[in-house]
Amino acid sequence: MRALIDTNVILDVLFERQPFVDAAAAIWLANEQDRFDGYISGITPINVYYIARKIKGYEVARKLAEELLIAFLVCPIDSSVLNFALTLSTKDYEDAVQTASAFLGKLDAIITRNPEGFTDSPLRVFSPTDFLEYLTSVP
Repeated sequence: MRALIDTNVILDVLFERQPFVDAAAAIWLANEQDRFDGYISGITPINVYYIARKIKGYEVARKLAEELLIAFLVCPIDSSVLNFALTLSTKDYEDAVQTASAFLGKLDAIITRNPEGFTDSPLRVFSPTDFLEYLTSVP
């Protein structure tokens, strides 16, 4: 399984956001254990860096961005992704870009805490908890 992890799930781990951190951390661990191929969108390190710099400063922001690039594969963003995202009916362009990057990257699913942002996704959409249940059901 190749799945895109939405930025909100990544932020749950990095900032230990309750009550979401446990499921998000379990997804991160499952990726490290090669139970699935975890991807992030090219916008995720940018968003994480921006948020972390404001909250924790430059050094922490840089470290977190580096950590993401080591831990996950990245779905690139180019003009075809950005244009495809504009064809989706999703009102949040960021979610549309993540959907488009996952779809054009030939991924199988998206993991998010915000399923309403991915209602028109051509890919299967899981909550973190549902994805963990799915992983335990697959041999």
